[in-house]
Amino acid sequence: LPMANFGGHAIPGSFFLFYGFWLTVKHILQHYWRTSQPKARQIMPPFFKRMDYVEGGFQIFASFVGIMVEQFVVDGPHAHLYDRENNSWVKLMNWQHSTMYLFFGISGIALVASTTSKLVPAGVDRLALSLALFVEGFLFYYHLHNRPLLDAHIHSLLLVAVFSGSASTMLEVFIRDNIILELLRACLFILQGSWFYQIGFVLYPLSGPEWDLKLHDNIMFITTCFCWHLAVALLLVACTSSVVWL
Repeated sequence: LPMANFGGHAIPGSFFLFYGFWLTVKHILQHYWRTSQPKARQIMPPFFKRMDYVEGGFQIFASFVGIMVEQFVVDGPHAHLYDRENNSWVKLMNWQHSTMYLFFGISGIALVASTTSKLVPAGVDRLALSLALFVEGFLFYYHLHNRPLLDAHIHSLLLVAVFSGSASTMLEVFIRDNIILELLRACLFILQGSWFYQIGFVLYPLSGPEWDLKLHDNIMFITTCFCWHLAVALLLVACTSSVVWL
């Protein structure tokens, strides 16, 4: 599904929102188990392994579907990168999205591998997820050139959530089982998901007037709005954590 409509922003938004809530529930359950066990017994029960298999498998499946859709939609590149007849690249936007999905797929494979085998070093799953977020942000950064002011600005705010998520996940490679970092990662995924929806509502409004993409006041409002999204994401993580913990 191409990004250039509301649905194209709602689908990844829904995925990231769901993933953020999933991570919140998973890590609160793990933290509850860790804090209620004697120090000597730190082997996680099979239930948590199954959760990781489900999460990794879902990432791999969703990434595969995403790549197939980007490549083989009616006007997609159909796995052609360069058109020799016209001497031009073929649908580079679709190739960029496919590359983002590829790295989230690699992250899923790393999670399954680190759950399956003790030979895989601890932290490889977090490293792969951090890289996937970095690649997403890196490609988005070069998505923004020659766009109207508000369009470029609202996407650049998305980069704040993406790169912050990448940095906090990279910290988890070195600081294991830290509930604050784990919930921060969940919170930043929820923020990213809700912001995808906000981008969709601003650029492709479902009702009401179109947004003026050059008006400075709109840029000020959207910047403030991003902070509200962060506050709501923190509140949602706190509420979900409380419900799961109690």
